[in-house]
Amino acid sequence: MKSEPNTPGQEVPVSAPVMVDLRLSVNRDSYPITVDTRETLLDTLRERLDLTGAKKGCDHGQCGACTVLVDGRRMKACLALTVTLDDREITTVEGLADGDTPHPLQAAFIENDAFQCGYCTPGQLCSAVGMLAEASAGWPSSVTADVTGEPRLDDEEIRERMSGNLCRCGAYVNIVAAIGQVAR
Repeated sequence: MKSEPNTPGQEVPVSAPVMVDLRLSVNRDSYPITVDTRETLLDTLRERLDLTGAKKGCDHGQCGACTVLVDGRRMKACLALTVTLDDREITTVEGLADGDTPHPLQAAFIENDAFQCGYCTPGQLCSAVGMLAEASAGWPSSVTADVTGEPRLDDEEIRERMSGNLCRCGAYVNIVAAIGQVAR
């Protein structure tokens, strides 16, 4: 049976959003929350939990400004649906520090002037934390010379592993230096 196209002025039926109750664990805090099944993690963090560190840069998963950690692994929050993250451990840039003590990468970014305007920094930091964990677990990248051994985090390796995060100010040299300082 062929359906007829809508004619001008004809109302198009729209179904109501589907809402789901779940529990989000963000930065070691638990949040019972009801979300629309179409809601992204980025929108939930920024608009519902008032955690504005993750930035909405491109909203297409291309710039990395929204990068957070889910169960310790990097994830672009603009591409993740919140409903899929029930009972998963989410860490944003706000959760990296240990109280008043900055995470070693945060301190290295300050020391190496890796901030510039700062817009991409939260995503860069979360991505760097995840990247160091991946390297520590022995995961090779496309430029890892010896995939049977532990990856050597030289500048080329760091640049490749951080290539999913853009910095429109061009602070890449300082970002790589900061990550290298912590990695070595």
